[in-house]
Amino acid sequence: MAVLDEPEATADAAGLTTGAVARRLGVSPTTLRSWDRRYGLGPAVRAEGRHRRWSPADIAMVEEMCRLTSAGAPPAEAARVARLRHHPTTPTTDPASPHVSAPPAPPRTDGEAEDAAGPVAGPDAGTTDPRPEPEPGPGPRTPARRGGAGGGLPLGGDVRQECRGLARAAVRLDAPELEQRLLDAVDRHGLVVAWEEVMVPTLRAVGRKWESSGDRYVEVEHLLSWHISSTLRGVPFLFPRRDPVTGAAPVVLACTPGEQHSLPLEVLTAALAERGLPTRTLGAAVPTEALLACVRRTGPAAVVLWAQTRSTASLPLARHVAGLEWGTAGARGRPTVLPAGPGWDRRASAGFPRCSGLREAVDTLGRLCEDGARPPARGH
Repeated sequence: MAVLDEPEATADAAGLTTGAVARRLGVSPTTLRSWDRRYGLGPAVRAEGRHRRWSPADIAMVEEMCRLTSAGAPPAEAARVARLRHHPTTPTTDPASPHVSAPPAPPRTDGEAEDAAGPVAGPDAGTTDPRPEPEPGPGPRTPARRGGAGGGLPLGGDVRQECRGLARAAVRLDAPELEQRLLDAVDRHGLVVAWEEVMVPTLRAVGRKWESSGDRYVEVEHLLSWHISSTLRGVPFLFPRRDPVTGAAPVVLACTPGEQHSLPLEVLTAALAERGLPTRTLGAAVPTEALLACVRRTGPAAVVLWAQTRSTASLPLARHVAGLEWGTAGARGRPTVLPAGPGWDRRASAGFPRCSGLREAVDTLGRLCEDGARPPARGH
């Protein structure tokens, strides 16, 4: 059995360093030191002459601070609540409580010198890039519904407030928070707006961060995609909108052969389910023969073929599917093929209907399904 040497054993017993806690939370070490200095959100026990170490209770306190500020709480109020929940006996540093004195600031070690600015303004205070960079000074408040980047992700300035909280939860790998924020966005705005204005901007920001940081943040992108997928699949059950359309022919949704990006098909499936329309979703990289067999067996009103890149968009496949027929002589049916995704340019999708976004696709497919609705079979 391996035995830890004495310095490592002592460090593990004492807790995590500030840098380790910062990486865990997705904030910078400077932010943690600032919270400690301004709000008293630091290690409860400090060994004199040694680096500060964070206990599990200390870490839970700053995790609570991250959740509250992500939800839009003012930093000072979020700190007060986090401190009371996890260290109720710690003297408060809240300037609103003048009768209780603040604890003296701990001596700084090398690398901890930072700007002693005043309280941070704005709901996004204290959430910076995970890399140890200087903390920005106070800036102007953003509108209530719009905000800038979150958790170090390049969201840009014109995004919904919910994007910041979602991005911060993703960078922290906070799965429960991700799940709750996604469900809240769908409940508050509806699926289409939640997808186009909350989920997609955050996914794109993670992708940009991934590309610009040497393949870091892969785990963030995977966790965020997983929870978005889980949320989309639960939407028809958690947020039912309409009764099923009686006798409507289904919509078949499939990625073209070799195409692995199936998340857009999942949101379209959920949006059609909200309208009460039946679907048959085959997912990623569907082989040609499997797609043709599904179309022949189900007789769909429409077939959506998703291609993320030009290399996976196949005009011959789209034409082949559009030429399939079923039914008895004199009552033959054919599907309407809807090429979808950035892989289909105008030339590759010539002669087929195109939709500019999720809402238009849902409306188009809804009309096709309702126009081709079949009467229910006798005895059903």
